[in-house]
Amino acid sequence: MFERSSGILLPIFSLPSKYGIGTFGKEAYKFIDFLRSAGQRYWQLLPLGHTSFGDSPYSCFSVFAGNPYFIDLETLAEEGFINQTELKYIDFGIDYAYIDYRRLFDTRYEVLRKAYVNKGKFIDLTPFRKDNPWVSDYALFMALKHKNNHLPWYKWDEGFKKREENILQKYKNESHEEINFWVFLQYLFFKQYQKLKEYAGKSGISIIGDIPVYVAGDSVDVWSDKKIFMLDEKNLPLWVAGVPPDDFSDDGQLWGNPVYNWEYLKETGYKWWLDRIGFSFKLYDTVRIDHFRGFDEFWAVPYGAENAVKGRWMPAYGRELFQKVKEKSGKVNIIAEDLGIITDSVIKLKNDLGYPGMKVLQFAFDGNPDNPYLPQNYDKNYVAYTGTHDNDTLKGWFEKLNVKGREYVLKALNIKAEDINEIVYDLIRVLYESKAHLCIIPLQDFLCLGSEARINTPSTLGANWRWRARRSMITDELAEKIRNMVLIAKRC
Repeated sequence: MFERSSGILLPIFSLPSKYGIGTFGKEAYKFIDFLRSAGQRYWQLLPLGHTSFGDSPYSCFSVFAGNPYFIDLETLAEEGFINQTELKYIDFGIDYAYIDYRRLFDTRYEVLRKAYVNKGKFIDLTPFRKDNPWVSDYALFMALKHKNNHLPWYKWDEGFKKREENILQKYKNESHEEINFWVFLQYLFFKQYQKLKEYAGKSGISIIGDIPVYVAGDSVDVWSDKKIFMLDEKNLPLWVAGVPPDDFSDDGQLWGNPVYNWEYLKETGYKWWLDRIGFSFKLYDTVRIDHFRGFDEFWAVPYGAENAVKGRWMPAYGRELFQKVKEKSGKVNIIAEDLGIITDSVIKLKNDLGYPGMKVLQFAFDGNPDNPYLPQNYDKNYVAYTGTHDNDTLKGWFEKLNVKGREYVLKALNIKAEDINEIVYDLIRVLYESKAHLCIIPLQDFLCLGSEARINTPSTLGANWRWRARRSMITDELAEKIRNMVLIAKRC
């Protein structure tokens, strides 16, 4: 699927920005230039969705809508939507190390509403609505969410909660501008993103996107089509998603998302999933599907459980779904996230479909020379990572190992270095030299950053999805250093 090449994992929100979070602005274009200079072929992103409570890109208000935070404000000022002076009071500083989501929420929408009032409401959004039929329900959902003090939809008044047509129509008539504002934000998001993606393509950089397998319970997807999910008569989940105990957590991971009603999905010809996957390939050149095991069978935990220990496996119909994808779209570039406890049936599904799986270096060191995550055991049809967004940085992980653990890692990979930064680069080098056709390295590992730069710690809340790169970190010297590694490993 992939030629021998490499890429870098960096979420949009982690790009440098004066306004608190990375955007589709000039720093994104500079990063594409950096990737090209560094001999990279791929930029892997985390999901771009409109994040809900907790700010996780894996829990969004819609599987289609983009995150309004990524709309670049400087571009809006250049295009006359807002005045440059209106940005001064929300200047966080270009080297602000972490995202302040509370401040972002309190300031960003105020500026975006000014953009709508100044110029946005005069734009004919009819063509955009026609090309994106999902946006009408999304905009209505977001308008109602703000009307209801941001409460989840299942706590709204009965008429709104049950989508009673007469009540919804009355609200639409009374709140046309508010609903149109949310359509306008999506118009801006996709206009800016597609321009960035076009620049990446012309620069020889392919974008790898990410599809979360599940949707948030508080989302327009559940609110607008409840039959897709296993809900009770009160519209609460019968079962919620997660994974059983694994290397990340002794209690498993309780994600809390409603699980799919695969029987209903089958009855509808998997239309919802086909629309979702098809839309993703309008955004990305390659799509990584999170938690691929969930398409073979999924771990369902009774709603209200404190952890994910007492769940059960239920069957999914992923084989039929992906056959439909092939029939509709032909051969598509999909990466199957096959980490964790993987059964023979999941392996067979992935292999039958021909999708490359994932290998994560940090999982390789359990003392078993046949460990499938050891670089010497990789096959070509894999995407190799030092770590994912759920792992510690390479430096942070190595520093937390005990003395015997560190010695084992160095011995297993024949690394002689003693300096921690040199060790990090030797670990990357070993991955580059593996048979895996594609290697993806988080930017933090090339920067030799510690645990302070970790993106996410599974099963925790409050300090995730916040790290930002500083402009001073992304240099020509770093690009040259990476490019030399690429050339030596013949990945260019």
